[in-house]
Amino acid sequence: MTAISQSPYLSADTFSLLWDNTVAQHSARLFLRFRDDDGAISEWTYGEFSSIVDRVTGTLDEYGVDAGDSVHLCLKNCPAFVALWLAIAKIGAWMVPSDPAASSRDIASQVGRVTPALGICSSERAADYRAGAQSQVTMPIIELGESSADFSAGGALIGNTSASALELTHDPIDRLAVMFTSGTTSQPKGVVLTQGNYLNVATVMAEAAALEPHHRWFVTLPLFHANAQYYCFASAIRVGASVAMTASFSASRWVEQARELEVTHASLFAAPIRMILARTPGAMEPLKLEHVWYAQNLAPAHHQEFGQLTGVLPRQLYGMTETIAIVSYDRSQPPRPDRIGRPLPGRDVKLLDPVTRDEVTGEAPGMIAVAGTRGKDLFLEYLDDTVTTSRSFLTDDSGIEWLLTGDLAKSDEIGDLSFVGRVDDVVKVSGENVSLTEVEAVIAQAPGVLEAAVIAAPDPIRDFVPHAYVVARSGAKELDIDSLSTWAEQNLAPSARPREWHIIDELPRTSVGKIRRFKIGASES
Repeated sequence: MTAISQSPYLSADTFSLLWDNTVAQHSARLFLRFRDDDGAISEWTYGEFSSIVDRVTGTLDEYGVDAGDSVHLCLKNCPAFVALWLAIAKIGAWMVPSDPAASSRDIASQVGRVTPALGICSSERAADYRAGAQSQVTMPIIELGESSADFSAGGALIGNTSASALELTHDPIDRLAVMFTSGTTSQPKGVVLTQGNYLNVATVMAEAAALEPHHRWFVTLPLFHANAQYYCFASAIRVGASVAMTASFSASRWVEQARELEVTHASLFAAPIRMILARTPGAMEPLKLEHVWYAQNLAPAHHQEFGQLTGVLPRQLYGMTETIAIVSYDRSQPPRPDRIGRPLPGRDVKLLDPVTRDEVTGEAPGMIAVAGTRGKDLFLEYLDDTVTTSRSFLTDDSGIEWLLTGDLAKSDEIGDLSFVGRVDDVVKVSGENVSLTEVEAVIAQAPGVLEAAVIAAPDPIRDFVPHAYVVARSGAKELDIDSLSTWAEQNLAPSARPREWHIIDELPRTSVGKIRRFKIGASES
C-alpha cells in the first residue's frame, strides 16, 4: 500500500482547506472530465475549477446563504453539483443531496426536515421540485441545465462576487452534509457529516486505493450517494488525481465510456456490475484498469468475467455512509468474491452477538461494530433523532464508542471477514439460521440466472421459509423452475432451499442498485 505524502496537508483540518491546498499544489493538473448524455466532453484543471468554485461561493453569498445554513441539491451528475459541494464547504454551509428522480412528496419530506436557505434543481424537473419544496418552506430556487453551460458567464451560478472577497473560517466539526439513507428497509435517516468526516475519508480512501496524481476515477453512479463522493471525488482531491464523470449510468456503454475517458479506477456495486456483464457485447476488447472496488456479493463466475472485461479482478469492500471510510476490503491475491477482507489499519472492529452484545468467537456470525470518533471517522449523528443515534452506538468500559452497523459478518481463521447480511436478513427456518443474502448469492450462480432476491415468507410450521425471485440472464434459455429447484437441492442446505420460485423481469432497486427487498412479494411478508 502506498503511503500518502504528509506535506502540505498537515495544515488541512477541514475538507475545504484540503481543496485549497490541493489546488495550490496541483493547479495545472486535470481535475474533472465530464461526459454528458449527448457525448460532449468538457474538462477543467484544478485551477480552472477553483476559479469556478470561488464564483459559485460568491453566488451563494448573494442568495443569503451563510455559514450553518443548508442548501438542498436535487441534481443528477453534472459539474455544477461538484462546484456547489465545494462552494458550500467553502462558505461553511451544508448540503442536502437528493435523488434527482425523487417525487414531489419525497422532496417535501426532505425540505421540511432541513429547512434550506436555497434549493437547486434541474430546469427539466423544476415543476415537481417546486411543488414539493414550496409546500414546506419559502426559499429561492435556482434552476440549472445540468451541463457545462451552467458555468457560462452571466448564468445562474456565476455571480458578481468571488469567494476571495469573503472572510471564511471553518472548524472540523462543522456540518458539511446531511445525506439521507436509501431506505431499503425503513424510513430514510438523515446522516449528519462534518468537514472532518470528508477530510478523513479523503485521506483514508486515497491510501486504500494506492491513489496517485496520474490516476483517474470513473464515476457513473449517482453523485448524491456516498460512494461517488467518498471513494472517488474526495480521494482524488486528496492527492490531486482526476475524475471522469458521466451524466448517467449506462450498462451497455460503460466499457466504451471507460475507454474513451481513459480511466484507471472504478467503484461500483454488484448489481451494476451484473448489468454491465449482461449488456456488454462478448467481443468487446478488455479495458486496462488498475483498480476496481465493489460492494455486495458477486457470484464467482461474475467476478471472473468482470475481471476479464476490466483487466483487473475487482476487490470487495465493506462500508456504510455512517462509517465514513470503508471498514475493510479484500486483500487476497488473487482477490476473492466471497470476502470483504480485513479491517483497514487504524480500524478497530468487533463481531458482536446481536442480542447479548458479547463478542462472538470462532466462525459464528456477529454484528459488525466499528470503533471511532463521531464527526471524524464515524458520522456525527442522525438528524434530529437522538433516540436512533443513541441506539446506534455502544460505549464500552474503556469509554470507547462503537458504531453498531446492523450488518452481520463471519471471520475465518486468518481474520478475513465475509459478509452475511443485515441482522434482519437472517431468519429462523425450523430453528435453523438462514441468511437470505447467502441464499441469493448461491442462486445467482445457477445456470441462466443473472440475479436473485430472496424474502422470508411466514410459514405455520417452520416459522419462515425462503421464497426466491429470479431474473434470467440476457440471451439465456428460458428458466425452468424444476431446474432451479434441482440446483437448490444440490447447493443449499434443506432449510435454505426456496419453497417458492418466481421468475420476474427485474428487481426493484435504489438509485445505486441495492435491492429493495421489502418491495418484493409485499403481500407475502
